[in-house]
Amino acid sequence: MSDHDRTNGHRFRAELPAEVTAPPSAAEETPGERTPAPLTGRQRLVKGLWPPRVTRAQLIVALLLFGLGFGLAVQVASNSDGDSALRGARQEDLVRILDELDDRTQRLEDEKQGLEKQRGELENSSDQAEEARKQTVEKERQLGVLAGTVAAQGPGITMTVQDTKGRVEADMLLDAVQELRAAGAEAIQVNGVRVVAGTFLTDSGDTVSVDGNKINAPYRFKVIGKPQDLEPALNIPGGVVQTLEKELATVTVERSSKIVVDALRAAERPDYARSSSR
Repeated sequence: MSDHDRTNGHRFRAELPAEVTAPPSAAEETPGERTPAPLTGRQRLVKGLWPPRVTRAQLIVALLLFGLGFGLAVQVASNSDGDSALRGARQEDLVRILDELDDRTQRLEDEKQGLEKQRGELENSSDQAEEARKQTVEKERQLGVLAGTVAAQGPGITMTVQDTKGRVEADMLLDAVQELRAAGAEAIQVNGVRVVAGTFLTDSGDTVSVDGNKINAPYRFKVIGKPQDLEPALNIPGGVVQTLEKELATVTVERSSKIVVDALRAAERPDYARSSSR
């Protein structure tokens, strides 16, 4: 290097400013004075989750979810076992299982039909029993009317015989009863005595007895039946009314839409006769 160059170099160095000491960088700071580095997203997530801060409500929900998941797992495992068993079965076994199911279904259907049939029979028998009971009650009432053990009412006539001369005898009144029965009389009462199939009339001095019960004039017949048949039967020529009038008795016959026969006879049990029906 020449003297000229050295002279320029010394001149350049003399013109530069004095060296200034730079502040220490972050890498050169002491460990106690180091600023922490910013956290990454993963580090912030881990820091938020751990250590865990569990509340009582969160714990209860977690237990419920665990129980629900466990139950679902058991059910799925059970279904999987059944499905796997069917999937692993042979074709013959599957056919047998289907046949058993068909047989069981048929048996259940037969039982259902049998129960429905029994229900229908019970309903019919119940209806039949009720109808039979009604018929029995009606038949008992009819027989009671004929036997004189129950009271009766209905249309009919009232015949009154005035015997001021005392010349009316029992056979004349019996003819009246027979004529009324032939005309369709269903219930007859004479002076408070019920006339039935076995009724008998006898003379008892100046009076007449009906089944041993003395009755006095006027003789009043209360008869239930069809008035249009009963009255003409008594008034036929040579019939009951003309016969009584020949004995100087006065006879009046009145129709009525309601006649009440309320004289009753005690029900008698036969000594020897028994029903022959089985």
